[in-house]
Amino acid sequence: MRAIVVKKNAGLSGLTLIEKELPQPAADQVVVQWHATSINYHDYLVATGGIPVDEGRVPMSDGAGEIIAVGKEVSEWQVGDKVMSTFFPLWLEGRANAQNTKAIHGDTVDGFAQEQSAVTATALTAMPKGYSYAEAATLPCAAATAWRALVVEGGLKAGDKVLIEGSGGMSIFGLQIARAAGATVYATTSSEEKKAKLKALGADYVINYRQDEKWGETVAKLSGGGVEHVLAVGGGSTLTQSIEAAAYNGNIALIGVLGGRKAEIVMPKLFFKHLHLNGIAVGSRAMQQALVASINKAGWKPVIDKTFSLEELADAFNYQETGEHFGKIVVEF
Repeated sequence: MRAIVVKKNAGLSGLTLIEKELPQPAADQVVVQWHATSINYHDYLVATGGIPVDEGRVPMSDGAGEIIAVGKEVSEWQVGDKVMSTFFPLWLEGRANAQNTKAIHGDTVDGFAQEQSAVTATALTAMPKGYSYAEAATLPCAAATAWRALVVEGGLKAGDKVLIEGSGGMSIFGLQIARAAGATVYATTSSEEKKAKLKALGADYVINYRQDEKWGETVAKLSGGGVEHVLAVGGGSTLTQSIEAAAYNGNIALIGVLGGRKAEIVMPKLFFKHLHLNGIAVGSRAMQQALVASINKAGWKPVIDKTFSLEELADAFNYQETGEHFGKIVVEF
C-alpha cells in the first residue's frame, strides 16, 4: 500500500511517497481502508518541521474510511462500517490530562496519509449519516475544536452571539454550529469575496479587518455590548481585539496562532470584563460523538474548497500557504 512519510529538515519537499506492508489488526484493533484526509494548520507545522516528529512519521491528523478487518476482541465495529479518526486516540472522555493527550495522530503516532492502517477500536467514531468520506475527513480536528469551544466549554445556547475570525475550516465550522444552535454570528475577513461567502453561509455581520483595524470595538458596538463567544485563531495579532469584542463574562477560546505565538494582554480589561480565556486543543472521543449526533440532527455539511490526490499532498499544503482557501482543503485517495 502507499503512504507518505515526513523526512526531517526537508520541509514540504521531504514529503515522500513510499510502499508499506499491509497492516494486520491486533486483538483490540481494526484495519481501516482510508479514503480521505484534510489539511489543518497542525498538519502543516508537522510537514514543514514547525512541529518536530520522528523520521518517517506518517502525517495528517484527520482520516475517514471503511473498516476492512476487525480484531478478535472488538465488538463495537464490523467490516464495512464507515468511520473517522479522533485527534487524540487515548482521550476517550472526561477532562484532558498529560496521559490521555500524549498520543496525537500524525504527530507522536502515525496519521492518515496512507491507504490503510491498524488503529485501536476506540480511536474512531462513526461518520455522520449521509456524509462522503471527503466530507467526514474534514471533521475530527477542525469541527471537533469548534464544537468543544462553543458547546462544551462555552455552553452555547440559542440567542447567544458568536464571533468567528477568518474563514478557515475551524472558523466555518464555528459559524455552522452557531447557526444550527440559533446564535447570531459575527465574522471577520480580509476579502470582500469571502465576506459575501460568509454572509451566504449565514453570518449576520461581517467586518473586513484590513479596512477596520479596531474591528473588535466594532463588533462590540454592533452586538450591543459584546459577544458571548469568541473563536480566536490569530494568536498575538488578534487577541487584543478579541478581548474588545467580548461581552462581560464572555468566553474567548484560544485556538490558533496564525498571527503569532506570543501576545500582549491588557490585564485590567480582562479583570473588569470578567472574561474567561480557554486554551482549546481539539477534544475527546465523547465530544466528537456528540458532534456527530448534532450533525445527524441538524444536517449541515462542511464547506470543501479544493481537493487533491495523495501524491499532491505537498501541493495541498502549498495552496494552504496562499490563504486563498475558504473552508477545508481535502486529500482523497
